[in-house]
Amino acid sequence: MDAKVNKQQLNWAELGFQYHRTDYRFCARHVSGSWNQGELIESEIIQAHEGAPALHYAQQCFEGLKAQTAVDGRVLLFRPDLNSERMNMAASRLLMPEVPRALFMLAVEETVRANYSWIPPYGSGASLYIRPMLIGVGENLGLRPAQQFEFRVFVSPVGPYYKTDGMAVISLAVSELDRAAPNGTGSYKVGANYAGGLLATRKAQEKGADEALFLDSAEGRYIDEAGSANIVIAMKDGAFITPNSNAILPSITRKSLMVIAREQLHLKTEERDIDLRAEISEFEEAAACGTAAVLAPVGRILVDQQWHSIYEDGQTVGPIMQELYDRLVGIQIGELSDAFGWCHEIKI
Repeated sequence: MDAKVNKQQLNWAELGFQYHRTDYRFCARHVSGSWNQGELIESEIIQAHEGAPALHYAQQCFEGLKAQTAVDGRVLLFRPDLNSERMNMAASRLLMPEVPRALFMLAVEETVRANYSWIPPYGSGASLYIRPMLIGVGENLGLRPAQQFEFRVFVSPVGPYYKTDGMAVISLAVSELDRAAPNGTGSYKVGANYAGGLLATRKAQEKGADEALFLDSAEGRYIDEAGSANIVIAMKDGAFITPNSNAILPSITRKSLMVIAREQLHLKTEERDIDLRAEISEFEEAAACGTAAVLAPVGRILVDQQWHSIYEDGQTVGPIMQELYDRLVGIQIGELSDAFGWCHEIKI
C-alpha cells in the first residue's frame, strides 16, 4: 500500500469514543470443523440466521486493541499477542473454536492496512480502535453450541473514552448489583458480562458518578473492577496494588502498568484482596485502566451513600498515575524506548 494515501478529512482532536464506518473489515468462517482463509469485505452488515446462538444464548466474545501512529510515522499495536490469547481463553469457555494466532494477526494487520486513511495522525490524541469478534451463527434452536462461527475484525477511529482535556479524573459509585460470580464468566471478555452491567452503570450515573464499581459477589467487601475498566491503587504506605479476583477481566493494560510500576518506578507491587471500606482511607491515588480508558484517575468513590475523596482538595491527577500514564502512552506511540518489546509494527 502507498503510505502516502491521504488521510480522511476528520477533526481528529474532537473525536469521541464512538463508531465510524471505515472502508474494510476482515471476515473468516468456521464451518465443518475448520476455518477458511478469510478475506477483506466492504459491508459492515452481518447476516445472521434467526436461530444463531450468538443472538439467543450469548455465544460470542470480543477483543479491543488500538493502532497508533508513532512519532516517526510507524503504525504500532500494543501487545496484540495477549489479545489473541485472551480471545481464545473466552472461546474455549464458551465452546467456540479458537482463532489461530496466525489468523488473528493476519486479520488485524490486513484490516488496519486496508483502512490506513482512517488511522489518526501522531499528536492528535486519537487512535484506531480495533474490534475482533467471534460469534456463533447458523441455524439452531436448542441450548447447544453453534455449528458455524464467524470471526470478524472491524476498526473505527476514536478519541478518548472519557472526553476531557488531558487525563480524565472520574468518579465511581459502588453498585448493589453483582457483575459476575466467582466461578462464572467474569474473567472472560464475553458480551453477556457487559450487557449485565448496563443497569449498574446507569444507576451510578444517576448518582453523579461516571462508572459503577463492582465489589465481590460473595461478601460485597472486596474490589473487583469498574464497569468498563480494571482498578489500580497507590497506597499511602508506598505499595502499588490491584485486586486479586478470578471474577475480573485479565486486563492487558493493567498487566503492563504493574510491570512499569515495578520495573521502572520501583514500587512494591501486589495483587491482593482490597477491602474497600476498611482501606479507602489509605488510598493515596486510584485509577481505572483499560484499552479504551487507558488510565483514568479516580477522584472520588461513592460508598454506602457517602462520597469519599481520593485526592486532596484542588489536586486533579496524582504524580504516580501521571507518571504511569506518560510512560505507557510514551511506549505505545514510540516516544519512549520499548524496553519490554511490547509494540508490534504493522508494515504499511
